[in-house]
Amino acid sequence: MDGHGKVAGWNHGTISGVTSPDAEKITINMNVVDLGKVDLLVSEGFYSNRTDFIRTAIRNQLDRHDEVVSSSVRRRQMAVGVLYFNQRDLEAARAAGTKMNISIAGLFSLARDVTPELASEVIESIRVMGVFRASPAVKDALADRVR
Repeated sequence: MDGHGKVAGWNHGTISGVTSPDAEKITINMNVVDLGKVDLLVSEGFYSNRTDFIRTAIRNQLDRHDEVVSSSVRRRQMAVGVLYFNQRDLEAARAAGTKMNISIAGLFSLARDVTPELASEVIESIRVMGVFRASPAVKDALADRVR
């Protein structure tokens, strides 16, 4: 990993076949007065719908706390974004004698062709702030390495 939170030497970025990180769903509870105010802003045309309002509010808060997030990412030596490995990537790491310590804020995804045995052999630890996608069998094989 370089000093800017980018992962060097491996596939990273948006990969065909990997669902976009913003497709992840969350559920929130709001009091009825706040919800009414959101609906009022939507009806006045400030936002296209409730989701647009919530996404905008979250982005504004993340922008507001950008310095804290950046500092935390550096301190924890984390990558930020989307990290994707397939069988070929892990086999290359195994051939090079590399043990992976995954630390990312965003999405960590292992392709369907990654076997539990290969993942267990190559991946030493996993810390994900966000979403970890892999087959149930691979997740089970790595459960003791997830922090």
